[in-house]
Amino acid sequence: MLSAMRKWMGVIAVAILAATGPAGGAHAGPASPGSKDVIVHLFQWPWASVANECATVLGPKGFGGVQVSPPQEHVELSGHPWWQDYQPVSYNLVTRRGDRAAFASMVSACHAAGVKIYVDAVINHAAGGASTGAGSGGSTYSHYAYPAVPYGYDDFHHCGRNGNDDIADWGDRWEIQNCELVDLSDLKTESAYVRSRLTAYLNDLVSLGVDGFRVDAAKHVPATDQAAVLDAVTGDPYVFSEVIEGGAGEPAPEEYAGIGDVTEFRYGDVVSGAFRDGNLAQLEGLPGRMRLASADAVAFIDNHDTQRNGRNVLTYKNGTTYRLAQAFLLAYPYGVPQVMSSYDFSGPDQGPPAAADGTTSQVSCGSGWVCEHRSVADLVAWRASAGARSVANWWSNGSNQIAFSRGDAAFIAFNRGGAALTRTFATGLAAGSYCDVLAGDGCPVAYTVNATGQATITVAPGAAVALHVGARGGGGPNCGTASISFAVNATTTWGQNVFVVGDTPELGSWNPAAAVALSSAAYPIWRAAVTLPAGRAVAYKYIKKEGSAVVWESDPNRSRTTPSATPCSASWDDTWR
Repeated sequence: MLSAMRKWMGVIAVAILAATGPAGGAHAGPASPGSKDVIVHLFQWPWASVANECATVLGPKGFGGVQVSPPQEHVELSGHPWWQDYQPVSYNLVTRRGDRAAFASMVSACHAAGVKIYVDAVINHAAGGASTGAGSGGSTYSHYAYPAVPYGYDDFHHCGRNGNDDIADWGDRWEIQNCELVDLSDLKTESAYVRSRLTAYLNDLVSLGVDGFRVDAAKHVPATDQAAVLDAVTGDPYVFSEVIEGGAGEPAPEEYAGIGDVTEFRYGDVVSGAFRDGNLAQLEGLPGRMRLASADAVAFIDNHDTQRNGRNVLTYKNGTTYRLAQAFLLAYPYGVPQVMSSYDFSGPDQGPPAAADGTTSQVSCGSGWVCEHRSVADLVAWRASAGARSVANWWSNGSNQIAFSRGDAAFIAFNRGGAALTRTFATGLAAGSYCDVLAGDGCPVAYTVNATGQATITVAPGAAVALHVGARGGGGPNCGTASISFAVNATTTWGQNVFVVGDTPELGSWNPAAAVALSSAAYPIWRAAVTLPAGRAVAYKYIKKEGSAVVWESDPNRSRTTPSATPCSASWDDTWR
């Protein structure tokens, strides 16, 4: 992963501050999304709408992070296609989704809700030669000249091939990484100056609280160049690289696994195919069919490209079949799951709902915006209950019906068939009553698990049933999960941030690298909302982090119990020790 240890003002040395941890000390680890690992890609959402979604849906439901569209100034094209946002003019934060102030406000609001922000970072190229004029922030530019950065002719590759410098031979690694991707000015990422401009852009985002990056078109940037740019970024952001698996001669996804996680495009192909064709039984042993190891992969059913480029995957246009595939993504333990949330489109270039000037409209689900993530949001808590437990009690009918548990914490059954499935399943759960979290709010459907862990369950055609220990049925008011507002009064030095870490997966299981970031919006009070299992005794501490340096507050561990009955929420106010 990243070894970034450079402070904002160029101080090189970072002291590793040992302190008292829960089990004899803190141990540095690679950057990761932490135990709250579900990412939702709010594709083309404006910043104000992302902020609102964090506060009203994503935080309360337990989502870990949001991937947002590129925030840098971009070209303005006729018809305002979605891909204009991937043609940088400068690194000023002015886009059709909002300006710098709106972006910073979004980051703060999402952090207050316990949700991280991951930026789609375009570092391979600048705008192409087909567009000139003023960008979304008013900056002028032309092909190979972007004075607002500034970049000039010598900051780009000019490969001298194919008559137009475009990539033509996709079996030629050199051409893929030194010629132009569809006329986009290809940055000379081996240049120290270009690297410094890219790092400065990413550092600016980090200074606003951004937690990580999805690196666009990563295979067109040599892994050594990408690592050099990212290793100089302040702190230890979570990074995942877009590397589309290609044929012989093309850069391979595995080359980028040493930098961070990598997009696993095979996942969408295999899982979409199984749900589309009704061959769910073939999903047993799924990791063995992937190219990347689970620890290196970001998994998804579809993304903004595969929705539009003809790749044979499911999308929201496939209705309930797509929803089942998204549910499987969250339930099966492979990679970091990324859920797509987009807008309705009829053509591959069509941009998001917008005003006549191309400014993106605020999101209203159902009015041009699809909001796919909301239909599976209740499975985020299911996944949190499952934690790191592996698949057990696998069952299939050999074709279109499957079921499995995640140890003793969660169970799910899928029915892709045309008739109802009723059978007695081994759920792995302890005896008791459990809500089907996919049946709707308020526990309208509950199932009883007997003393041997079995339950007789009916799964409607084209549906799924999901049970977990955080959603018990019957017996009066029961929370299932509890929303805890952590608040600590803590003073910090420049560059330090405060986190909470504890003995639950939601709090990082005592791993500082997986600790929950707190927002400094009300400094010196640091806050975050975290969804935890209800009625659970929780041990926790606050830590301060700056780069790889970790400072633990003094012993003993703090200990409180989450509420088990309404209102299913609590504020835990503390002062740094």
